[in-house]
Amino acid sequence: MRTVDGRVAGRRGQETRQKLLDCLSEMLSSSPYRDVKVIDVARRAGTSPATFYQYFPDVEGAVLELAETMAAESGSLGELTEGRSWSGRAGWQTAQELVDGFLEFWRRNDAILRVVDLGAAEGDKRFSKIRLKVLSAVETPLAESVSALQAKGRIDKDVSPGAVAGSLVAMLAAVASHQKGFSSRSVKQAEIKPNLALLVHLGVTGRKPAK
Repeated sequence: MRTVDGRVAGRRGQETRQKLLDCLSEMLSSSPYRDVKVIDVARRAGTSPATFYQYFPDVEGAVLELAETMAAESGSLGELTEGRSWSGRAGWQTAQELVDGFLEFWRRNDAILRVVDLGAAEGDKRFSKIRLKVLSAVETPLAESVSALQAKGRIDKDVSPGAVAGSLVAMLAAVASHQKGFSSRSVKQAEIKPNLALLVHLGVTGRKPAK
């Protein structure tokens, strides 16, 4: 772990750096990204702006650190579909666990994902790359699942595995980022997961799940 000027940070330095990141993460949960200032992060961490600048060039640099860490952790999302069965009751379980895992990941990383979405929407390639990495963690193995079913003759040969997987993951991401908004439209939280899992199962297999 190095400082901005290239020096290797010691144990205390690494702890300070992590504390700054933790405080920034907490602040992003309650404040708009553009409103977060270096002095506020430093104050919350019990240190000075000068110390902050030892480890990060600016707030955006620190946000990118959080985003990169989150993207690295998104690799575990692939385990929700990779090598899983989509047949019979096992297929319904796969769909449910994919939805559960995806929504939980989004809920846990909601603050930083909102910033990533904002940066990507504004055309920042750094944030776009991170967003792509997160979504691809699910999209790639999901496309492979569709291809496997297609090879067995269980899905029409004209179906595009990549298009199906990409559309389903986009749907999951859209729902995940608006979970709180459903309550204002008289949709109960308890209804979201099973219905989303149903759509995922239909999208992958073309069939209603065997419950």
